[in-house]
Amino acid sequence: MDLEAVCKRSALHAKPQGLILQYGTAGFRTNAQHLDHIMFRMGLLAVLRSKQTRSTIGVMVTASHNPEEDNGVKLVDPLGEMLAPSWEEHATCLASAEEQDVRQVLAAIVEKEAEDLTQTAFVVIARDTRPSSEKLSQSVIDGVTVLGGQFHDYGLLTTPQLHYMVYCRNSGGRYGQATVEGYCQKLSKAFVDLTNQVSCSGDVKRSVKVDCANGIGALKLREMEHYFSRGLSVLLFNDGTQGRLNHLCGADFVKSQQKPPQGIEMKSGERCCSFDGDADRIVYYYCDADGHFHLIDGDKIATLISSFLKELLLEIGESVNLGVVQTAYANGSSTRYLEEVMKVPVYCTKTGVKHLHHKAQEFDIGVYFEANGHGTALFSEAVEVKIKRLAQELDDGKGKAARTLASIIDLFNQAAGDAISDMLVIEAILALKGLTVQQWDAIYVDLPNRQLKVKVADRRVISTTDAERQAVTPPGLQEAINDLVKKYTLARAFVRPSGTEDIVRVYAEANSQESADRLAYEVSLLVFQLAGGIGERPQPTF
Repeated sequence: MDLEAVCKRSALHAKPQGLILQYGTAGFRTNAQHLDHIMFRMGLLAVLRSKQTRSTIGVMVTASHNPEEDNGVKLVDPLGEMLAPSWEEHATCLASAEEQDVRQVLAAIVEKEAEDLTQTAFVVIARDTRPSSEKLSQSVIDGVTVLGGQFHDYGLLTTPQLHYMVYCRNSGGRYGQATVEGYCQKLSKAFVDLTNQVSCSGDVKRSVKVDCANGIGALKLREMEHYFSRGLSVLLFNDGTQGRLNHLCGADFVKSQQKPPQGIEMKSGERCCSFDGDADRIVYYYCDADGHFHLIDGDKIATLISSFLKELLLEIGESVNLGVVQTAYANGSSTRYLEEVMKVPVYCTKTGVKHLHHKAQEFDIGVYFEANGHGTALFSEAVEVKIKRLAQELDDGKGKAARTLASIIDLFNQAAGDAISDMLVIEAILALKGLTVQQWDAIYVDLPNRQLKVKVADRRVISTTDAERQAVTPPGLQEAINDLVKKYTLARAFVRPSGTEDIVRVYAEANSQESADRLAYEVSLLVFQLAGGIGERPQPTF
């Protein structure tokens, strides 16, 4: 490792004095002007990670649902997963090092990880459509090449597509072909196989309206739609030709604002969905006959998928360990429906997709979705092999169910939550079950809820346990929350510190909106009083 050359090249990507950024679940994200040094250094880190794992590593340049002027970067580990936690620490140290300390930090990583520097390194890189992304991905390439790493630049991809490419390259082609065409063909073949089973009354073609957040999703859906156009008509809105990325559109906007995006015309009963900026989240929605907006978020997506998988497994007669993974933010009605009606076990983890993904890997089939629409289903290799064998061997009803499940397995991008893949899964299930979007929405009624934030002097005052559903400190807070919850019907509430700023997030739900609002307000007051609230006291929202 020629540290002298690295230091010379690093000086061309100088770090702004005093800028400290933390590598989190989403990697690094901030205003694009501050990221040149980070990109270069993540190119260096990707080479070291590749040498250590003896695998291809991915680097994705994106800031997902953030505004267009922001950008970011995240590394993708060998099986398409997020970067290992110990390497997140390396990323933070390397990104935060002042210019004169870069050499020392690199040497420390090499020593701690017992790197074999003679090992070859291969890095794949991709980017979203932000104006800053092309120049920033060039800085990543600069970091890769100065350490002698080889690379392939895929150019414009969705984030889940890069995860897919990394997984394919490291599975020796077992998972699929590591090209855009390979991705399109794998998903489309599975989708067409599924929709071919649907007996159409007349010649009505199914259609869905897709808000692409003015991001990469529009580009990639357009490349792909001719593969499956016989089974589904996709009408694209906010395709990047006019509006700004994520501005008044996209999955995050629709979920947080509880209203349709700008730029899309909705008629009563039409199925619509929104991707986020890098196409790894999806939410559905529709307007009813009275013009009321109805959101179908990640909880209902997980319920539709896991219920369908359970039905198929019962038809096949296979006893398989199926589980659904949620966070504390999942609506209580979804948890009750899954556990009590569908008899599907539900598990709760800490907030953050890496926690859900990790827990889902413990099952033969693990389905996970955050309420924001980020999620997928994971299938163990043993289950996948068994189902595909049964699909070939059996000719009866069990064989048909096995073939359906085999196609569903191929349709999921198991490397990461993927809006395109998830949309095709949802469309296939709705078609196979003959469900309208209103019937899907009606499988259970969400409990009214309210989320609030409380500013505090130091968020570390609050610590939690039980997947963030119980507060451990400060003393007395959880007991006081429990007393408040008892006043309301079907109620629950929890508090958790933000991961990035000195605020405490409050969640409350109950059997009416007024009760949920009152409970959230009362819990906010408790947090303000017991956890060092600053600024204005919480005000009622009802």
